[in-house]
Amino acid sequence: MPVSTAFHSFHIPVMGLAYTIDTPIRVAHLGISSVLSIGDDMLIERVRKYYSEKFSLSFSPIFLAEQDARARRITSYLDMVQKVVQMKWEEHKAKLIHNSEGYRAYFMGLLPDYSSVKSELLQLFQQASPAVLSDWMNAHLKPGSIDVNIMTKLDKVNHHKGEELPVAYNDAHAALRGFALSGLSSSVVLSAGMNPRLFAYMENFEDFFPHPQQGLKKKITVKVSDYRSALIQGKFLAKKGLWVSEYRIESGLNCGGHAFATQGQLMGPILEEFKQSRQELINSVFAIYRAALVEKGRYCPETAPELKLSAQGGVGTSAEHEFLLSYYGLQSVGWGSPFLLVPEAVSIDEETLQQLSEATEKDLYLSHASPLGVPFNNLRGSSRQQQMQQMQKQGKMGSPCTKKYLLLNTEFTQEPICTASTKYQKAKIATLKAQNLPEAQYQQAYAQVVEKECLCGGLAVPFLEENGLDTRVEGKGVSICPGPNMAYFSGQFTLQEMVEHIYGKRNIITRTDRPHMFIKELQLYMDYHAEQLRTYAEAPAAKMKSVLEDFQIHLMDSIEYYKKVFVKQKMNAAPILEQLEATEITLKALQLRLLGEELHTV
Repeated sequence: MPVSTAFHSFHIPVMGLAYTIDTPIRVAHLGISSVLSIGDDMLIERVRKYYSEKFSLSFSPIFLAEQDARARRITSYLDMVQKVVQMKWEEHKAKLIHNSEGYRAYFMGLLPDYSSVKSELLQLFQQASPAVLSDWMNAHLKPGSIDVNIMTKLDKVNHHKGEELPVAYNDAHAALRGFALSGLSSSVVLSAGMNPRLFAYMENFEDFFPHPQQGLKKKITVKVSDYRSALIQGKFLAKKGLWVSEYRIESGLNCGGHAFATQGQLMGPILEEFKQSRQELINSVFAIYRAALVEKGRYCPETAPELKLSAQGGVGTSAEHEFLLSYYGLQSVGWGSPFLLVPEAVSIDEETLQQLSEATEKDLYLSHASPLGVPFNNLRGSSRQQQMQQMQKQGKMGSPCTKKYLLLNTEFTQEPICTASTKYQKAKIATLKAQNLPEAQYQQAYAQVVEKECLCGGLAVPFLEENGLDTRVEGKGVSICPGPNMAYFSGQFTLQEMVEHIYGKRNIITRTDRPHMFIKELQLYMDYHAEQLRTYAEAPAAKMKSVLEDFQIHLMDSIEYYKKVFVKQKMNAAPILEQLEATEITLKALQLRLLGEELHTV
């Protein structure tokens, strides 16, 4: 690995609404960057109250009925997080300067050996006076970044006293404003695709524009699934005078949370395209960015601002981590699901922690539980699912819609409602009953309706459960969305154990059958494709056949790419090549099957 001036070469991505809601408070003073969700301002207000009391900070509640409550709650929370992190940062530096060898050893043990920060600190600890050490730390060290996530499509229109509020009060707009008006110098991670109206709204905030001395105070990170998406979104924002400082490439299926499958394009080839086209991306976007700033009469840097590339989704070993950094030139790798087994780093209740620590492949599955209508990684038998099943046995369907963040369906109502709500599910089931379907068909349709989980509640409960707070608004039970990679991590771990695993100082994976992350993703896409083929077989359509053919072509291209990479890098090539060749044979059989079904239907 090349020497790095960064503290860490990994980050902790956003997980749910609550799992990483306070992760910066837990780990930022150790130089670890993380992302928290700002989707649920009701939860955020409660977390702000909890930590204000814990750290003896002043707290004035912001009530939901108040003007611009959502944005103000988010701003107040982020400012409080920054204050707490700064307090812990000062304590951390004091311990390093004046305190025991034990604390120094702990902190140094967390840093990767290839970090220049580590080597310089080791020398200073041996030779420098406390005053010199303090000056060096203030000049060279800083806490991990307190980044925030916004799902761009969750931009519900809001009302006050029956009147529709202006667009600026939409959910995503208000969340963005809450971040923009905070004192943070960090990034907003935009996920779930492009929202042109929201992107344009960012022009209203000074912190997103460059300044001669401080550069960009607020940065933009865009989560993407391919190069084309990055180029489109980067150029769109550049036309507004907004620079994307980081493109975060995420696996379509080998990830936690919602799964946005690509059209058979896999992570390795996608990263390769970014690697080969990085300078082209910078040059083409910077030309547009510079022209927009000049037109606005704003300061424009002579050279393009820094552009980082990062990736996440399924990484599980230090070898994979180092390969992503060195081969593709990434600046950071996201480690998400494994950190759900590290209570020091995330908010998680004991029951769910125990379930995750014992989960195997059969317990982790791609569900249709999300009201967004997007495939959702899930844990079989979660406490939220158990509670739903108990209620269904009593004839009670759906959940009370108390938070109203996922109001998207207008099948039975003029105003959108949530498909996980009691109101929707009662109406939908009544419709199914009226159709007099065959029993097997009815049960299948019924199961699809009642599978929907109240994610506004279930994904917010972990922090409340962990800290003994009331969950009446959210309802009982926890929803959780670990990625498939979770199956290969068993037990619970300390922060030190997990970080040492990431950097190859120890191995916490006891299973010997874990496939390489690229092979696992390929397997997941093969399973996904097989399901698509089953759907096609039931209702053949020319358009669907074309989609399936493209999917197969991309998968075959990916297999050929991986053959070359694994041989070139000598990455345990023999067994991996066997897996690739076996998958290639299966894929060719599926191609013949698709052709055969098409001929059969003609």
